[in-house]
Amino acid sequence: MLRASPKAQAMNDIEESDYLASYDLRCYDIPMVSVDAALFTFHEDVIKILLVQRQNHPDKGKWGLPGGFVDKHKDRHLEDTVLRKIQEKTGVVPPYIEQLQSFGSANRDKRDWSITICYSALISYQSCAPHISTVADAAWVNLKTVARRALAFDHQSLIAHARERLRQKALYSVVPGYALPEKFTFPELQKLHEALIGKPLQKRSFRRRIEAANLLEDTGEKRSEKGPPAILYRLRKNSAQFTFNRNLEE
Repeated sequence: MLRASPKAQAMNDIEESDYLASYDLRCYDIPMVSVDAALFTFHEDVIKILLVQRQNHPDKGKWGLPGGFVDKHKDRHLEDTVLRKIQEKTGVVPPYIEQLQSFGSANRDKRDWSITICYSALISYQSCAPHISTVADAAWVNLKTVARRALAFDHQSLIAHARERLRQKALYSVVPGYALPEKFTFPELQKLHEALIGKPLQKRSFRRRIEAANLLEDTGEKRSEKGPPAILYRLRKNSAQFTFNRNLEE
């Protein structure tokens, strides 16, 4: 019969409160942990992503995703960290956010072994434009041009993953609608989906399937555009949870 070592036995005998009181996190080789946010919007018929310019080393002067380290005194959860960082740059909290993926390696950050938890988020351009216009180190950038930039860390990879996730959302849901103003028209929603999917969608089929799923609410308001005034809609509560059983291309 195997017996525990005296040291292990002593550890088993102490109360958990005593163990926690004497626990020293500095005794362990722990990697850096941060969050990053791929924040998208739709403006002037273009998908845009928020980039911020780094003010400190490493990669000082380069642009990348908004993010930062967990503050153990302010943040109870990872989402608290990412929302705090987004609000610092935009002045508002996005209406839609989801955890995308964790990325980690010994070489993604020049300082040390690093892990980041990346989030994908959507926000209307209008809700934060006044704030961003006053922040020198933050800017909305056309997503099509981002790949030509030399971004900080591994943020090109993070953006590519977030972009593909958003394309999938556009195929099977109305989640992209959170990148529009609260009130929008059907053509605006379709243009957004088409921009994300990368191809035109059949107008009648698109409208019919979204109306059949009852995902939008008629606000009772209209906006004058070319031709007859267009009805303004908003996303219904919990519409983000709905997924079509076949994609909107079909």
